[in-house]
Amino acid sequence: MSAIRHSPAVPTGIEDRAVYDSAVRHLREARVVLPTFEELADPAAIPGDIAARTRQIDRDAADPANLFRVHWFNDIGTGGVRPVPPHVVLPKALTGVDAPIAVALGNSFPMIGAHKVLAAYACLVSRLVAGRFDPARHKAVWPSTGNYCRGGVAISRTMGVRGVAVLPEGMSAERFAWLREWIEHPDDIVRTPGSESNVKEIYDACDALERDPANAILNQFSEFANYLGHYRCTGPALEAVHAHLRRDNPDLALAAFVAGTGSGGTLAAGDRLKETEGARIVAVEPLECPTMLYNGYGAHNIQGIGDKHIPLIQNVMNTDAVVGVPDRNCDRLNALFNTETGRAHLTGRCGVDAGTVARLSDFGLSSIANVLASIKTAKYYGLGPDDLIVTVATDGASMYDSERAKTIGAEFAGDFDGMAAAETFGRDLAAIGTDHVLETGHAERTRIFNLGYFTWVEQRGIDLEAFDERRDRRFWTGLHDALPLWDEAIRAFNAETGVNRPG
Repeated sequence: MSAIRHSPAVPTGIEDRAVYDSAVRHLREARVVLPTFEELADPAAIPGDIAARTRQIDRDAADPANLFRVHWFNDIGTGGVRPVPPHVVLPKALTGVDAPIAVALGNSFPMIGAHKVLAAYACLVSRLVAGRFDPARHKAVWPSTGNYCRGGVAISRTMGVRGVAVLPEGMSAERFAWLREWIEHPDDIVRTPGSESNVKEIYDACDALERDPANAILNQFSEFANYLGHYRCTGPALEAVHAHLRRDNPDLALAAFVAGTGSGGTLAAGDRLKETEGARIVAVEPLECPTMLYNGYGAHNIQGIGDKHIPLIQNVMNTDAVVGVPDRNCDRLNALFNTETGRAHLTGRCGVDAGTVARLSDFGLSSIANVLASIKTAKYYGLGPDDLIVTVATDGASMYDSERAKTIGAEFAGDFDGMAAAETFGRDLAAIGTDHVLETGHAERTRIFNLGYFTWVEQRGIDLEAFDERRDRRFWTGLHDALPLWDEAIRAFNAETGVNRPG
């Protein structure tokens, strides 16, 4: 049976014409043009008049034209498009390894300064063009541990849709401050118990919200559009980074793609990179909540990385390794990277060039975790100067100013001085080893896959056959067939609205 036909989360045709027509009317009135995935994967394909319109507006405005900035190629300085995604290549002076580590910068994305806005767009647009979401009567509910719900609220508002954010109360203060600015109705910010790893509580809140038929739940952990958006857009963006770096080193091979589990969406870029470049896929999780590594559980503070369960959209059977990273390392490095004392130590004592140090503010907590896992990957596999590791910085440090203040207060008695900087560099960067690294052969992949049963079959009621078919590689390659169909549907939807230029 076709994976697409068997997966209701991947609509490829109009399911309710009345709902579809209502969505067309709504977006016509809101003057919204929907970008295709082809345009977001390669912004050179965006029509010139629309590209010109985006350069005229604030990248953080709730303007429909900013939908055409939901890609990796934004040039923040000019407001235009770069030929290569913004990225930084970390030197050996910082990482201690010969293998170059290229980090694509998610804070170049519009409105929320994080790449989760791409996942949110993919999840909503796939429903709109299938007649599964009626903006006239539905509220878009975005369950998240932080950035996805912000992305969902931003996408909703640009389309004139009411968005609801559901997230743990323990997330960073900056997330809630952003939400208060973007959400009109205070009740549309739903706080759930716990912090990053308390996803079950988010699901419980969504179950209660779903009793109201006006609430449409767009669950990033089970929406295959999240996976497909990253496969189609994030994968090619990282290929572009690799191609750019090969100009200086033609022998540079893409050895590994490293990313935190999170919802499982970003890891889809690894599926693409394994197909095109032969890259290993390395999944990252917090050592305090080592679900894949040790069937473990617990709380942690790497906001945006691991969540005490296996996402439905995570292609577990294609994972080559799992790496555990302690959250305290990330907290302390947030202080090292974003204080004058820490930066002075990196440039003066460690010999890291000032340009690289200036870019460290582009790394949020989960971004730092990805870097640490990349270093572990390089050491474990013995990678050298011709072996490129690519990873992503989901968001920047500006989302964690309050967390940094907490860390400095708790870990360094309120004073991050030169000694603290030296100790942090030595303990949290230079001393990184190869502990808590697991190569995942078939038996380990099967064990990790099976952990998802308890969430998705027993708790969430997913059909067992639909759950199990995801073991097969052909399920995932079959999903890819939806992408050109979605682009055709988006073009047809735009033709129905008759809107040629957003805003």
